[in-house]
Amino acid sequence: MSNHSRRAMLATSAAAMAQAQSAPIPIIDTHIHFFDMGRPQGVPYPGKGGLNGITRADAALFRKTAAQLGVVGAIEVEASPWIEDNLWVLLECEKDPIMVGTIGNLEPDKPEFREYLDRYRRNPLFLGIRYGNLWGRSLAAMLEKPEFLAGMKELAAANLTLDTANPRGDLLRSILTLTDKVPGLRVVLDHVPAMTAFDEPAERAALEATLRELAKRNVYAKLSVVARREPGGVNKRLVSHKHRLDLLCGIFGDDRVVYGSDWPNSSGNWITYADALKLVQEYFAAKPRAVAEKYFWRNSVSAYRWVWRTAGQPKV
Repeated sequence: MSNHSRRAMLATSAAAMAQAQSAPIPIIDTHIHFFDMGRPQGVPYPGKGGLNGITRADAALFRKTAAQLGVVGAIEVEASPWIEDNLWVLLECEKDPIMVGTIGNLEPDKPEFREYLDRYRRNPLFLGIRYGNLWGRSLAAMLEKPEFLAGMKELAAANLTLDTANPRGDLLRSILTLTDKVPGLRVVLDHVPAMTAFDEPAERAALEATLRELAKRNVYAKLSVVARREPGGVNKRLVSHKHRLDLLCGIFGDDRVVYGSDWPNSSGNWITYADALKLVQEYFAAKPRAVAEKYFWRNSVSAYRWVWRTAGQPKV
């Protein structure tokens, strides 16, 4: 190869690398909810009043909201205790390839758990289940039930994910116990930055200790619901939230944090989807591109084993 050809090849490679570095990072949103208030049986969430003026939250509306912002895929997290809604959400997800999976709602202590798990997991869009502070359930109480632990072992054996619901200190401590008893279980902690214990000196040290222990397990932290509503309005300034993000990124590292929006809870009359996303984009813009890519999509692959459905979605 001549010197001229070699220089041309190196220049082309450098240009391609520069273009790749400047291209927008694709985003996988790991936390959105579906509901349809027009269904004859009604909906358990969000109730009769709707949510931020939305009466039907589905893939089409989410695409309209988020695709223009670089979001190329999403995971629905089930917000209904009705077992039949697992199928309803799966059918909704199948309609639009922007949906790369759903976290369902099944109760591991119930006699029918294995039957439903076997049924739903046949659909590759079914990625796991949600359990925590929701629908009057108590994970701490369930840890004393052998049938619950047996169900969790089935979930782990199926290589599916457990997504927590509405984190508190007691829930996180219960996850520690659960992962002791079921060490193969993969867990994603939802909305960790939203925990008010970060702002309480008496609680913060214990919370940090629990999170550091969880970070040693097969546990991921969802850096979602970062902005907060305050008496004067929503606080969208990164400087007000950076200390919590720094702490969580320091504890869980670059490989165990994932992006989630909590749409449509997080958009509407108190903050727009774009503003909530912009907050975390600003934070990760100060980090190397490789770290930002892990947060916005790469880590979601290992956390959820989601399904690649269209050319616009990235592959590892």
